[in-house]
Amino acid sequence: MNNISYFCIVKRFTSIYRPLLLAFSLLFIAVPRGWADEMDSVRISFLTCSPHEEIYSLYGHTALRYENPARGIDVAVNYGIFNFHKPHFVLRFVFGLTDYEMGVTPFPLFCEEYRAYGSKVTQQVINLNADQKRRIVAALEENYLPQNRVYRYNYFYDNCTTRARDIVFSHLEDPRHQIIGKSYTERRTFRQMIRACNGHHPWARFGNDILLGLGADRPTTNAEQEFLPANLMADLDEMLISDNTSYEAPLIIDKFTVVEPGVQTVEGDFPLRPRTCAILLLALALAVFVLERIGRTLYWGFDLALMLLSGLAGIVLFLMLFSQHPTVRLNLQLLALNPLPLLLAYTVAKATRAGRPRHWWWPLWALMLVLFLAGSALQSYAEGMILVGLALLLRPLSHFVKREPLSRLPKGEKP
Repeated sequence: MNNISYFCIVKRFTSIYRPLLLAFSLLFIAVPRGWADEMDSVRISFLTCSPHEEIYSLYGHTALRYENPARGIDVAVNYGIFNFHKPHFVLRFVFGLTDYEMGVTPFPLFCEEYRAYGSKVTQQVINLNADQKRRIVAALEENYLPQNRVYRYNYFYDNCTTRARDIVFSHLEDPRHQIIGKSYTERRTFRQMIRACNGHHPWARFGNDILLGLGADRPTTNAEQEFLPANLMADLDEMLISDNTSYEAPLIIDKFTVVEPGVQTVEGDFPLRPRTCAILLLALALAVFVLERIGRTLYWGFDLALMLLSGLAGIVLFLMLFSQHPTVRLNLQLLALNPLPLLLAYTVAKATRAGRPRHWWWPLWALMLVLFLAGSALQSYAEGMILVGLALLLRPLSHFVKREPLSRLPKGEKP
């Protein structure tokens, strides 16, 4: 248990909790099926944990609380557990090959951990009859079997929040009941919602926006927006259970705070915003462009540096083409940041030094950058990326407006 972590709020349990966790887990999965008399006292609830200011917790967390006073059971059940120390974890996460699993935690320990983070935990008690409670608990028991508890994680479509929602909803409805949700008119995109969560962390937002492609800019449905814990909690408050007649009842029959928000420690961030860095890069590129015009020369070293940097960044975006995350594969920012400059940097710099500045690479790069700038009408780019594109575009322009240096003009001829 020492290496177990949550995606939304990274967990690290010390070895002192291991016996307690094992005892509660065995108690949870060992409940017999014949327990109808206990159903009145059983409660199943959604737990929504607010974000705190560390980068890994900016989206919050959702779990389920299962209370059975007759058997002394009070546990938090969640689907956000992973082992960060598994080999190649980061690479597997980037490629959408990360396996998460279901976990069961004693509720007091769950609360204590979030209290230490300063996060608020809200409980919403679900309006369930005895049969629905039995089906949900039986499904949780089935999910917790070793062969079932691991699943392939997907950030937008199959995460710790959607799993908690679906395990309840899929066993809540029957021919006499249906869930009615409030009709919303706001069609936010995945990117807009992620940006809202990263408001105080511009570089985290920049990293997300670089990796997210065109698929993250389409309007989402209410159900899709519930990948975020806060959105699910708000939607649950608006949902009703109906039997298609005159009967309607709220899905959530009680809502209260189980952990009050506390003082949070704010992580430091890089002092310059992405847009500021992009402005500085554009200013440098403009200065080099002007100096080249004045000196009638080309700074091939500056070309080399930009090509290497853009090519290295482009490797990451190129690899996203092979990711299992559906919203990262088609990314128009690949037109500006891709591995081609890295592959051609030496050849292009050598040609410039040899007096052949108009290498075929420059018009190709100019075309890609123009398409990249035009693509901003279709895809929302990361902060400052338009300025980066303009800075890179100055290099092909500089090569095609270059004048012959004075030393190469025929004797007696004026420039």
